[in-house]
Amino acid sequence: MRLLRLGPVGAERPALRADDGSVFDLTPVTDDIDGAFLAGDGIARARQALAAGTLPALDATGLRVGAPVARPTAVLCIGQNYAAHARESGAEPPAQPILFFKHPNTIVGPDDAVEIPPNSSRTDWEVELAVVIGRRASRLASEKDALAHIAGYTVSNDISEREWQLERSGGQWSLGKCGPGFNPLGPWLAPADEIADPQDLRLRSWVGGEARQDSSTSDMVFSVAHLVWHLSHFLTLEPGDVINTGTPEGVAMSGRFPYLAAGDVVEIEIDGLGRQRQVMVTSGTAE
Repeated sequence: MRLLRLGPVGAERPALRADDGSVFDLTPVTDDIDGAFLAGDGIARARQALAAGTLPALDATGLRVGAPVARPTAVLCIGQNYAAHARESGAEPPAQPILFFKHPNTIVGPDDAVEIPPNSSRTDWEVELAVVIGRRASRLASEKDALAHIAGYTVSNDISEREWQLERSGGQWSLGKCGPGFNPLGPWLAPADEIADPQDLRLRSWVGGEARQDSSTSDMVFSVAHLVWHLSHFLTLEPGDVINTGTPEGVAMSGRFPYLAAGDVVEIEIDGLGRQRQVMVTSGTAE
């Protein structure tokens, strides 16, 4: 099954997509898919309700798809976590994870239009595997323990403004990462126990239908389990928090492709986790 949120911005309702593609209303189980739901065995309760046949069918035709997790308290991001991407950025792979943050209000639906900031000429795309935390994680004993604290996985586009990130940030990348709509997320949350191996997922991106990135999470410098374990020793991860785990080579910053412009269509996809599509727009034209 897959968990998702459907409806207008600010009025999304929780839903469940069964393996056969049928969609069900999840409001008999929860008001929303958020940290409290995940921490309270919400995924297990949703699965039980589906098996019991107590969830009403939902016609999802024409409904906007929102981000699959509501109101995360933090969006943590890992830089240069694919060796080839580090090198195309002009650096060697890091010896330990590089952490930066996105403002949680950057999260939007997977198909929402994204605004190119005024006067930006270096807006870039990044397909990433996103980890959603299900249990509070602090000073975990092992990487094996870390996996037990993951609720599930989804698709993230870590959109970046490279001038703000690299030249105007004083060395802190977050200024180039926090523009409105700079983190499309979704379309759904796949429970962790339904993803056989998070280190064996193909992830791809396209701009205007032309291929940009094509890699595998097997190429990560630091695995999902290592990242959660490592971060837990420096901060406390809360249920619903999102971790963007890094992007592979093939972004505009490499110099091989142009940066994004109004009218460009960005599509990203991860095997088993679905596909996103964003139209890039100029200030004042986003819906």
